[in-house]
Amino acid sequence: MIAARTGYAERVYAGVLGKFIGVYLGRPVEGWPYQDIQERFGLVDRYVAPELDLPIVVADDDISGTLAFARVVEDAAEPAALNASDVGRTWLNYIIEDRTILWWGGYGRSTEHTAYLNLRRGMTAPDSGSIAHNGSTLAEQIGAQIFSDAFAMMHPGDPDAAVALTRAAASVSHDGVALESAGFLAAMRAAAFDHRELEQLIDIGRRYVTDPRLAALIDDVCAQVGTDADWREVRDWVDRHYGYAVYPGPCHALSNIAMSLASLLVAGDDFTKAVAVASSVGFDTDSNAGTVGCLNGIRLGLAAIPQRLRDPISDRAIVVSADGGESVTDAAREAHRIVASADRLAGREQAPRRARFDFELPGSTHGWTLCPYRANQQGRSVILTNEDGALAVSVGAGPRSISTTTFLDPAEAVTNFSTVASPTLYPTDTVRVRLTSDAPVDVAPYAVFNISSGIHTVHGAAMRLDGDGELVWEIPAVGNAVPFRFGLEFTGDPATTRISSVDWGGAPRAFSQSGLLLSSIWDTKPLGLAPWVSSAKNFEADFATTYSVSHPDQLGVVTTGTRDWRDYAITSTLIFSLHDAGGLVVRARGHRSFTAAIFRLGGVELIEQQDDDRTILARADFDYRLDRRYHVTLTAAGAQLRVDIDGSTVLTARSTRTTGGGAGFLIETGTMSADGVEIRAVDPATSAAS
Repeated sequence: MIAARTGYAERVYAGVLGKFIGVYLGRPVEGWPYQDIQERFGLVDRYVAPELDLPIVVADDDISGTLAFARVVEDAAEPAALNASDVGRTWLNYIIEDRTILWWGGYGRSTEHTAYLNLRRGMTAPDSGSIAHNGSTLAEQIGAQIFSDAFAMMHPGDPDAAVALTRAAASVSHDGVALESAGFLAAMRAAAFDHRELEQLIDIGRRYVTDPRLAALIDDVCAQVGTDADWREVRDWVDRHYGYAVYPGPCHALSNIAMSLASLLVAGDDFTKAVAVASSVGFDTDSNAGTVGCLNGIRLGLAAIPQRLRDPISDRAIVVSADGGESVTDAAREAHRIVASADRLAGREQAPRRARFDFELPGSTHGWTLCPYRANQQGRSVILTNEDGALAVSVGAGPRSISTTTFLDPAEAVTNFSTVASPTLYPTDTVRVRLTSDAPVDVAPYAVFNISSGIHTVHGAAMRLDGDGELVWEIPAVGNAVPFRFGLEFTGDPATTRISSVDWGGAPRAFSQSGLLLSSIWDTKPLGLAPWVSSAKNFEADFATTYSVSHPDQLGVVTTGTRDWRDYAITSTLIFSLHDAGGLVVRARGHRSFTAAIFRLGGVELIEQQDDDRTILARADFDYRLDRRYHVTLTAAGAQLRVDIDGSTVLTARSTRTTGGGAGFLIETGTMSADGVEIRAVDPATSAAS
């Protein structure tokens, strides 16, 4: 079984990286007429986003859906028994309605939006995406084949299992030939771990095709397209026979499977040509280039991916979902996540926790680049390479700075797919960097913040490094801001420093926000709100308190933090207006999976929320009043939960949810104000509830 071989993770990494590259190539021209692409760019064999004054790395549904929906395996209590309804619940947990992951084009117009609303109304998958309910036009659009790469990569060498899980996941929103297309590609991806030849992979994938429309298309494209063909002529032939005009709906699965297959065939074993053609021909450019890039990454390996396509993205991705602390990520981390999910599916023991950046995978950089926010770079040489599982930093004389993103970079701000996230790194987190140098060099850590007056950089004390060493630094607090980059500055004579790992974990020692974030009535989105991800309809800075949280329905959740936050306490002063329930949240993994302390019906309750199911762990009568201030602390320490109000413990319970997750607020059918917040790490051994 290839999963037992050391090359498996590397091949997954190549597949994830190939997906990212294809999406970032095709994304800037998505929706452009073919002729406009040709007149402006010709063959899109490089990142054209900078030519359009756009960032290269952006949030995109093809990446976010692929990786967020795959977390169903990570989250499942019994991963071996996963089915479509489980994936449907994952949609509801991670999607923020009208904001993240999907094209919110309207019920009956957007396939995924329609399926999501079906789920919200209580329908279960696969009915939510069925032809019987939604009709064939909606059910047979493209989405099934573009959100499913990760499920196939969890089944290396096992097309049967890859197709089964892919079809189950895709049936949340799709049916008919869209599921056939997804299964065809899933079989090819799974088989690509064992077979390199494209024709053999097509034959394997075709065995899972029963729809005569798709079978005929595959045969026709394979007969017409070869590596000696002109890609423009191929594109025109596909458009005539299988283009959007041939099928109903805005973006039919068959049109795009035809163009994806043609791109693969015309390029042969040329990774760059395949993703370039898919990005240049119109159709769904980013989706098709991502599909092609993932498959070719798996089958051809990292060696086929040129460095000129790797360097500009430096592994980076943004996965927008209600699990905000997992949004800022990279190809290497996501590859390891897929490998861990494969182990779960197979019943294998989980690998130990990795450092956040371990540089183990060949060429991986985890987003580390020459720092764009340090003015000392001009005319100075810095070479970053991955050498034998370490990031090698070769510098000349004078100061040099490298950094990586830990939150959304303001220079890359875009509005697509509501790019929401929480930081991965917070003030009072402790960062540990293990490194070695071949000559004496001074290394200083720093963090870059976005504050109201502009970009602000804070340095830590420099460490003299001569040989092996570990740099340890606690991120300082800078008002209510959070860092969006962490970096290292090197000073001294020319040297090569090898960074073997960079890590931080657990809840911060004491992260807080306080005071009024609102500077004027026109300041609707002050920077202090940026770290929070909200599924509440209204999460805003308030005139009298730090935050106002309002939602007209159930499950108005607002969170910050990461899955590393396990043992901690959240404290805030709460003021209730009209409401059904409201309180504090801990250990949130999405916005329908969390533990909370809530005020409702003249009492306080400790609850666990999992999808539609709410379990009351404990309840105490508490005569709270509207418009009164209550200083509330919810502590989660191991299995112990404790609620303190105005300095007195009012409720304790034991929890069955001990995995980590974000912290924040819950409001249901009403409004709650929150004045300040503090999140501080606790030691389970000394903080157990009595």
